Amino acid sequence: MSNYQSDLLRVLDQRGYIHQITDPAGLDALVAQQVVPAYIGFDATAPSLHIGSLVQIMMLRRLQQTGHKPIVLMGGGTTRIGDPTGRDESRKMLTDQVIDENIAGIRTVFERLLVFGDGPTDAVMVNNQDWLSGLGYIEMLQKVGTHFTVNRMLTFDSVRLRLEREQPMTFLEFNYMILQGYDFRHLSLEMGARLQMGGSDQWGNIVNGMELGRRMDGSELFGLTTPLLTTADGAKMGKTAAGAVWLNEAQLPNYDFWQYWRNVDDRDVGRFLRLFTDLPLEEIATLEVLEGSDINRAKTVLANEVTKLVRGEEATILAERTASETFAGGGTGTDLPTLEVGVDGMRIGAVLTALGFTASNGEAKRKLAEGAVKLDGEPITDPGHLVTVTAGAEAKLSLGKKKHAIIRR
Repeated sequence: MSNYQSDLLRVLDQRGYIHQITDPAGLDALVAQQVVPAYIGFDATAPSLHIGSLVQIMMLRRLQQTGHKPIVLMGGGTTRIGDPTGRDESRKMLTDQVIDENIAGIRTVFERLLVFGDGPTDAVMVNNQDWLSGLGYIEMLQKVGTHFTVNRMLTFDSVRLRLEREQPMTFLEFNYMILQGYDFRHLSLEMGARLQMGGSDQWGNIVNGMELGRRMDGSELFGLTTPLLTTADGAKMGKTAAGAVWLNEAQLPNYDFWQYWRNVDDRDVGRFLRLFTDLPLEEIATLEVLEGSDINRAKTVLANEVTKLVRGEEATILAERTASETFAGGGTGTDLPTLEVGVDGMRIGAVLTALGFTASNGEAKRKLAEGAVKLDGEPITDPGHLVTVTAGAEAKLSLGKKKHAIIRR
């Protein structure tokens, strides 16, 4: 732990958000003496962000909690290009309408976690399409392009790795880092932003923007990144066999969201409580040392606290009640995922895959062979088993001890 003087850096440090800071002493002094607007950028490639973005959103929440102004930058403009960082292939082009709809969906989560308004520390959401779309290409090249050398751009991981793997990178994508750098400059001039935050893979892009602001305007800007977030077993945060863990209910039911946090590895409980909840550090310290079956109490606290922040109080109560009824009482719960199989029924493997319990029919066959699948408590091992339900009735399907669903007609 470092001896930061400012509330912001002290909180970020104690809760495990800090990986790199461009000038720790300078940023600490700045945020200790004045309200600092800071931003994080999010692309609008889907109607919801997933939990891989939650650490960034929580960092904006910490910023506001310690008396500073969060700027949520939606990449309506840069989404049209696609961030090449960590990607082997180009993103598909999205229409303006789809991008706008995605931004509207993403905003709902931010409205739960941040206070928006016109006050000095109220959050604002801006869209870089508003200023990038008005830039003349020749003007952009003259003003901004001269501050970027191709030599340096070729050393960036987002470019270098693509070239080393002999994967094509379009000239459109090559421009992404220039536009992202321009975003920092624009927000510093128009909104007083002095700090850009992001994941560790964004370090190069953030430094680019800082240098552009210094060269063009003499601005003193700062950058801060979070560690790459992985689970205790080394997996990337937010990815499961069934797919991404989305923040919006339309993409992932409340119960499944709650259950993800309830099922985390014992070794991750303390870290996740610090990053993703507002619980006091003393309380977290008490919870994270629980052992054996007692750690499940800490996991339930984690699931409740995160779901309450992201999905709301009512969703949390329903999800926990469903879990209690399903596991303790042998009931079916009211908030379990459901699947309609129709009058002709559906093969068991297709049911498991349709629910997202398995990623493929091949995996479904393996789970069936292992005896992990039960229908109304009875083991099913035949991959050709036809799941049928009487009209108006329902059946409970289970995969292992942690995944349950209701089958209806």
